[in-house]
Amino acid sequence: MPSDLTAAAETAVEQCLDVSPGESVVVVTDDKREPIGEALYEAASAVTADATILRYPPADQHGTEPPAPVAAAMEASDAFLAPTTKSLSHTRARGRACDAGARGATLPGITESVFTTGLDADYAAIDDACDDALAAVGDADEIRVTSPAGTDITFELGDREWLADTGMVHAPGDFSNLPAGEVFIAPESATGTYVVDGTMMPHGLLGEGEALAFEVDDGLVTSVSDEAVREELATAAASVGDAAYNLAELGIGTNVGVEELVGSVLLDEKAAGTVHIAIGDNAGIGGDTDAPVHLDGILRDPTVYVDGEAIELPGA
Repeated sequence: MPSDLTAAAETAVEQCLDVSPGESVVVVTDDKREPIGEALYEAASAVTADATILRYPPADQHGTEPPAPVAAAMEASDAFLAPTTKSLSHTRARGRACDAGARGATLPGITESVFTTGLDADYAAIDDACDDALAAVGDADEIRVTSPAGTDITFELGDREWLADTGMVHAPGDFSNLPAGEVFIAPESATGTYVVDGTMMPHGLLGEGEALAFEVDDGLVTSVSDEAVREELATAAASVGDAAYNLAELGIGTNVGVEELVGSVLLDEKAAGTVHIAIGDNAGIGGDTDAPVHLDGILRDPTVYVDGEAIELPGA
């Protein structure tokens, strides 16, 4: 196994999850992410004799529930790691596992290059950047985001709570994405326009001058400029209706080690100084919308206003 995968896996198991001897660890992966899953399994096995790896075929959409035996194993574990092609972050299985006391990290859409790059990070610095961002936005009633590409959208936060993804998953029930570095919230409502000019699936990194525009009214996305994104949302809406168009998340990147976007939503949404906005499911992050889709779009060079005052964003 390549030594760079080994080193990244050891960081995830030993630093991020702080696995101890005797703890049960479950690695959940799929056919397309098997090398990363195996690296994490070997790193976990070097620490504890109670490590398991489960593999299943990749899902078609982010947010699709894993097979029942996989969900049961996650819930019964002390710690879990999930490098998968499609995200398990916003699934009921992940939520139930954490509610049962398992701590864990999902690595949705992870590639070997993103795995090795994103886990080569100073997580203490990321933790500090999260603290600074939370101090700036934590008491806000309203957030407005603008950008040079044409974004101008206002979020009503209500009683929803800001959360931090620091990558330090040490207590029962803790959860993080890896690579980590963001603060985020499931807003109660939003109205305006946002323009993605960074990274968004199914496209990856957008080219120079390329942008995707979204109109939002009273918490629902009402217009999408891009056909491929429209098709993904329509597929989800066939089963859940308007929930697929829910304005699900506002996030601020705090990973001060990410200096440029690379085309991976998992890594790019963490880039310091960016904002990401998501559509669809937010039941796992403090919202009340269940949907089989969660599409993040990254905005370059945003300005964030907290109750009318611009704030300084973390910088790489």
